[in-house]
Formats: sequence, structure tokens, C-alpha cells
Amino acid sequence: MNSRQQRIMQIVGDRQKVSVAELASATGVSLVTIRHDLSQLEKNAWLRREHGFAILIDSDDTDARMLNHFAHKQSLAAYAASLVQDGETVFIESGSTNAFLARLLASRPGITIMTVSAYIARLLRDGQCDVVMLGGNLQKGTESMVGPLTRMALEQVNFSKAFIGIDGFTAQTGFTGRDMMRADIINCVLEKGAQNIVMTDSAKFGQIHPHPLATGAQVNLVISDNQLSGAHEKTLQDAGIRVIKTGIIP
Repeated sequence: MNSRQQRIMQIVGDRQKVSVAELASATGVSLVTIRHDLSQLEKNAWLRREHGFAILIDSDDTDARMLNHFAHKQSLAAYAASLVQDGETVFIESGSTNAFLARLLASRPGITIMTVSAYIARLLRDGQCDVVMLGGNLQKGTESMVGPLTRMALEQVNFSKAFIGIDGFTAQTGFTGRDMMRADIINCVLEKGAQNIVMTDSAKFGQIHPHPLATGAQVNLVISDNQLSGAHEKTLQDAGIRVIKTGIIP
């Protein structure tokens, strides 16, 4: 997806329904070029076209979250994708930024992706990578597998890297999550001893949620944006966690 198409998605995400003429004016290109862009975006299920308009797809919550800070999340995911080597088996948890990562890895044959996210598995159905979907109880709102069956499945597999999302972090609490069942599965993943990588925007730092995630020793790398404060960066580094800052929230 090029920068103009990213801009189109930001506009459509903000306004839900935008005319082709308005998009052409906002991006400074012809109607023909915009129509070509919209055809590509519709083909990849980012939006739909209807009578001269581009319309946000009315789907699940993950679709909606992917449009928040669209270009920024792509930047985080692009860096994360560069860490994955040919032939690796990696685990990708649920969440919008992880979904971007899955899209980027989908076209790479030889990679195996394990996930508890039905949403991510669906994104990968036409990809060239191998996909292992771990079973369990389906949490319908997030389309994630949770519960004891998912924990049992995780005990039977191995992977070299795990990409997870978090909902909050403070120096006092460490990483935290909103949902108890999802937090349980994340902690099971972290206990596997792979290279554990947190991808999150800087807005999550300073927030506290009910359910603890990990210890500092279990997380190896945090990928965030350039607005991550120096104080939070130092807290992470003092805990032995490497920090990469990439991308700026507009």
C-alpha cells in the first residue's frame, strides 16, 4: 500500500463515507488514479465502493481499530516484519497492529505463523506462508481463542518469536491488559521463552489495566512510536528491555 492509499484510508476511516471527487481533491490526483486506488483497496478488503463513494467496511472491532493511526501502525508492523527471517516459525497474537504484521508476512513462503486470532488467520487464508490456528473458546468480540484448550494447544508448539499487544504500562505495574482471558493466554505465550516482542503505540504508556502481563525479564523488545517519553523508555531499558521507536502519530 503506497502513501496515497494510506491517506485515503485515513480519510475514509475518519468520515466513514467519502466521495471519489473529494478523495481526488484531498490527495491531488485525478479521478482515474483515485478509482484505481479504490479498486486495489476494495480488492484487499479495506473498504467498499458504492455509487461514486468510498465507504468504510462495517465489520468487526479489529477492522475499526486498524484505521486508527493507520500509517503509524504500518510503520511499527513493517519494522517487526523485518525481524522475521525466512524459515522461521513465529507467534502473532490478536490486535490491530499485529494484523498489519500478519498482512506483511502473508506473502513470504517458508514462514510459519501461529496465532490464536481467527481474524488474523482469515487475513492469511490466501497468503503463501503456512498458518497454524490454535484452538479454544472463541471470544466473539475480539475473534481470539482463549481458555484452557488454548493453553493446552500452546504447550504443544514452539516458535522463535512472539509478537503481542498490550493495553497499558507504568513503572509500578509493568505491562497490563484489559481482558482477563486474553491476559491469561498472553502470559502462557510469554512463558514459552521465545523472543517476546511487544508492539504498541505510545498512548498505552501511563495507563493501568486490571490484569498483569509478563515480567520485565520475559519481554525482550518493545516497538513503539517516536512519541514514547524518555522516562518510559528509560524504565523499559532499566528492566533490560530493548526499545525501538519508529513512526510518528500524525
